[in-house]
This record gives sequence, structure tokens and C-alpha cells, in this order.
Amino acid sequence: MKLAQRAAQIKPSATLTISAKAKALKQQGVQIVNFGVGEPDFDTPQHIQDAAVEALKKGETRYTAVGGIDPLKDAICRVVAEDYGLRYGNANVLVCCGGKHALYNLFQAVLDPGDEVIIPSPYWVSYPDMVQLAGAIPVTVACPEETGFKLRPEDLQEAITARTRMIIVNSPSNPTGVHYRRSEYLALAEVLAQHEDVIIVSDDIYYRILFAGYEWVNLAMLDERLRERTLIVNGVSKTYCMTGWRIGYLIGDAGVIKAANTIQSQSTSNPTSIAQWASVAALNGDQQIVSNMARIFEDRCKYVLGRLARLQDITCPCPAGAFYVFPNVSRYYGREYAGQTIEDSLGMADFLMDKAHVAVVPGSAFGEDRCIRFSYALSMDDLKEGFDRIEKALALLA
Repeated sequence: MKLAQRAAQIKPSATLTISAKAKALKQQGVQIVNFGVGEPDFDTPQHIQDAAVEALKKGETRYTAVGGIDPLKDAICRVVAEDYGLRYGNANVLVCCGGKHALYNLFQAVLDPGDEVIIPSPYWVSYPDMVQLAGAIPVTVACPEETGFKLRPEDLQEAITARTRMIIVNSPSNPTGVHYRRSEYLALAEVLAQHEDVIIVSDDIYYRILFAGYEWVNLAMLDERLRERTLIVNGVSKTYCMTGWRIGYLIGDAGVIKAANTIQSQSTSNPTSIAQWASVAALNGDQQIVSNMARIFEDRCKYVLGRLARLQDITCPCPAGAFYVFPNVSRYYGREYAGQTIEDSLGMADFLMDKAHVAVVPGSAFGEDRCIRFSYALSMDDLKEGFDRIEKALALLA
């Protein structure tokens, strides 16, 4: 059967593909250490689970308003006021079926064919494809290890054209874990202030998983000139270990929110009612669990960086948050073992899967083929076992 052209343009998610391969091998009895997972390994906190059960008992199982229930919007506005110092009303909030859905709705609402969207690279795997689905053109700007995986103002200025409609900033970042400091954001803000038609998308999904010594800031918080044209994307998935609950949200200009709400009304309609009430409990409940989780991830990060430092010919900038590292393994390219030559990040990922039974995500999926991504959302036992295997496997490469 003939498919639409848009279906042929879009690639499946590399992270989901790697996880599926790892699960398939596990089902065959192979013990895989999966560094490819992009979700916390902790259970959803009990009080959030209890809120979902209570919602069921109360009969909160019917359709809600397309854009979400008011108690959840109220909670989102309160949290943003406390954590960002920014004031929004419920008309500025759209609750969606995950952060990815919020981005998709936004792109459909504001992008036209031919519009250009600046995406700093390395980037989260879905940005370019979702931009293309909206008919727009992803313009990736290289931000290599040599620049700390961060966009420089001169590179941003050079990338902006008359067709630039949007820039996407993700900090702390997937896949690198880096976070822009106040001074770095202010330098970017000076460039963006000169281009008043450029929409800023601030993907803040990891903002609560930030390590000691790093201040939470985003562009909307730092420069009033950018505030009205900044759209914030966030959700409960990473912060509260609720990836499967599928609740994200979009915050910003009321006109954009209204348009995105209309688009959502013709696709999914409202997010799951029970998950919305659970999210109210997450946002309004005890936040110490979030701080505790961030500290655990920071401890794991230190361990992972220590293990990477023991490996020859690998470099890796120190993350500021999230739960990823993005080491440069390109010095192994061209080496071989048992007739298998490592040519690129996909080859390295395949080698580690085959020889070490370890799953990682090739950096090519994130726009940087010199690197591979590790998630350290794993137990310390699994981290130790995984790196023991990697150390032995890399020693085989001549």
C-alpha cells in the first residue's frame, strides 16, 4: 500500500530501537546491561500512586477538558511561579500526553512549510523529525565537545536567516547532561533580542535533576525581551518517575496555547484523567523525593565519570544534570576485532552489544557521530557490571 511522503521522511526513535533490541536479547536469556534507557529507574512515589487510586474511586474516569483539568493547571502555574519567578494563568497552559506531545502540538501550531528551526547539536533525537512533520526545515548547529556541547552566540548569529522561525534549547540536555550557566544564556539572549520574530522553545524536562553548584535558569527568566516569545515545555515524567503516565505541558502565549489546544482536540483530546489527578499530587506533594533522586543521580554520575576516566582514548565533559553522559569514542574508530571494524558510533554500539552485552545509543542519532550515549538511570550494581564488561570489550580492539 502506498504511504504518505511524510511517513517515509521520518526515522524511528533510536533510543526506543536500542531498548527494543536489548529487551529481545533478554527474552532469549542474554543478560543485557541497558545503558540506553531514558527514564528514571525508580518507582513512581507511593503518594502519587495513591492519588491515582483515589481518583478511580471518586469516578474521575470521564473526559476532561481537552487542555487539562484546572487543578493541574493551577499546580503548574504555582510551580512555575516558585521555580522560575514567572507568572502565568490557566489560559497559558496546555496539558498534553507527555512532553513529546507538547512539542508536537507546538510545532504544528506555529510552523509553516519552509520555516527554519535552529537545533543545537547534539540534540534530542525527536526534534528534527517533529519539525519535518510540521513541514519546516531543521537547521542543526554543531556544538561539539570542544565548545562544551553548548551553542555559542557567534554560531547562533550565523545560523539565523530571514526564514528562521524558532530555536529549541534543552538544558540540562539529553544527550549530554550539560546546562547553560547564567552568563552563557545572557550572551545568547543578546543575539535573540535582535531577532524579534524568532520563537524560543525551552525544553526544561530535566530542570529538577540539576547537580550541586548549578543554578536553574532559562532564557525567559533572564531577559524580559524574550519572555513573551518563549514557550516552555515540561512534564512529570523525569522529575517524578512517571514516564508511563504520559503527562507533559506547554506554557506560554495564550494565542499559541489556544491553537495548540485546538490541534490536540483533533488528535488525542484530553490526556488520561487519572494520570492528571496523579500529576496534581506530584506537583503539590512532598518535593524532597525529587531532591533525593537528584543527589542519587549525581553520585552515579561521579561513579560513571570515574569509570570512563579509566578507559583509554575516551573523553567526556562533566554533566551538570539529567542522567546521561556522552563520551567521545572516536579514537577507537578504525580498530578491529575478529574481523569487525569499528567505523562509527553505530558500529561501536553494535560491538558493545555483541561483545559486552551492553546497550548504548549511537551518537549519530543525536547528531554527533563521534560519541555514544550512556544513561546512568541504573542501579550501582548494574553500573559496575556494565563498565566491567565495557572495559574488557574495549581491550579487545587493537
